Amino acid sequence: MESQFILAIDQGTTSSRAIVFDPEMSLVASHQLNFQQHFPQPGWVEHDVEEIWQTTLTCCRQALTNANLSGVDIAAIGITNQRETTVVWHAKTGKPLYRAIVWQDRRTSAYCQGLGETAAEQVIQTTGLVLDPYFSATKLTWLLDNVTGLRQMASNGEVYFGTIDSYLLWQLTAGQVHLTDATNASRTLLYDIHRQAWSEPLLQLFGIPAVMLPKVCDNAGFIANTSPELFGAPVPITAMAGDQQAALVGQGCLQSGMLKSTYGTGAFLLANTGTTPHRSTNNLLTTIAYRYQGEVCYALEGSVYIAGAVVEWLRDKLGLIKASADTEAIAAELESNAGVYLVPAFTGLGAPYWDADARGAIVGLTRASSSNHIVRAALESVVYQTLDVVNAMRRDGVAAIHALKVDGGMTANGWLMQYLADLLQLPIESASVQETSARGAAMLAALGVGWFDSIAALAKLQQARASYQPQCSAEVATVYYQKWVTAVQRTRSNM
Repeated sequence: MESQFILAIDQGTTSSRAIVFDPEMSLVASHQLNFQQHFPQPGWVEHDVEEIWQTTLTCCRQALTNANLSGVDIAAIGITNQRETTVVWHAKTGKPLYRAIVWQDRRTSAYCQGLGETAAEQVIQTTGLVLDPYFSATKLTWLLDNVTGLRQMASNGEVYFGTIDSYLLWQLTAGQVHLTDATNASRTLLYDIHRQAWSEPLLQLFGIPAVMLPKVCDNAGFIANTSPELFGAPVPITAMAGDQQAALVGQGCLQSGMLKSTYGTGAFLLANTGTTPHRSTNNLLTTIAYRYQGEVCYALEGSVYIAGAVVEWLRDKLGLIKASADTEAIAAELESNAGVYLVPAFTGLGAPYWDADARGAIVGLTRASSSNHIVRAALESVVYQTLDVVNAMRRDGVAAIHALKVDGGMTANGWLMQYLADLLQLPIESASVQETSARGAAMLAALGVGWFDSIAALAKLQQARASYQPQCSAEVATVYYQKWVTAVQRTRSNM
């Protein structure tokens, strides 16, 4: 019998997940495991690479068990992953040579600043990105400079570099394949998004041996077969994409001007800009949305470092809530924010500020302020940061934005979604299937295995949505937002 299911691997910042989808891209079964976060110094964030692999493999096997399926029932696998997180491993044994340095890690801030404006301009022109610790290249430079013997091993071709997709692929194929895809490559600070090739000048700038790098493939199409012993039969891997690009596909944002925002640990807004790269003049990123049969679609992206993480902070560090879901009722009980604003710059500010030195602050406190006001201010901060990015996109000339498609765990908060509609003065369309990164990976895998004949054909895979319409005036929204702008300015001027 023909295999009728797709297995999507979604390896994220705090958990690994595997989901089985049917041909209509409906969820059949899933399994998820959290893994440990390591913070060896302030501003440093690391993951255990072997733990990432083991949790991923366990999730895949358990998802198949939950669906009463085996490897022979899976037509294809799609991989999506936390982007920019940097891994180095031995080319023969697969042994990681250091923990994975996570995208949130800021240890290379001073190094980035020291490279100067000429290097920063070179990076923007070549990669569409800003010179920031967020991306992979400076993390890799740090590893080469600080792990004993690593640079010599790398120069000898004994060490591989990859983002998480590349490492998982290497493991899934028992060390036979060292590849990455165009979207993940475009997040490394090393990839020329115009020429679709690794940039030799940037490799020289960062002191990285080219022999470490994976080859780059399209986002959909046959990549490799899994090692047979993993799932009882070899399974074709036919898609890989960074999580935010996969979510763009999963949300059906396949036409220029369509915009999505994913709310996880951070928040990531991507606007499809079509087949021509659009350089931002407002500190947004130009990135690859997807590449299929060699044809590239680009996007503008705004990355917000702290979204869901601010709610975790309220719960785990301040003890103001017992569960994340508590925030909705707390915010709804208040008539207003009473002038309290929280700027969650715990690891600096992302787009459109790109201020690595900014740190968090709460402003506007009075004797009348309560813990509930801080909770509401934390939720509001996610909305204001979203509006920062949407305004930058509008200034960059993104085609008229008619709606914002949203996904991620925070979209379950109805109060937050309504406030988002009010402040943005846009309809908010919340996906019924929150695992849109995994769904996008599955859609790309289905394309890669031949279930569809074009990217455009994926648009027919619609899903039901909850919709929120603006309920306040533009004037009121502007007043709230201008106070946020002032709060951000105060935070940065105090550093």
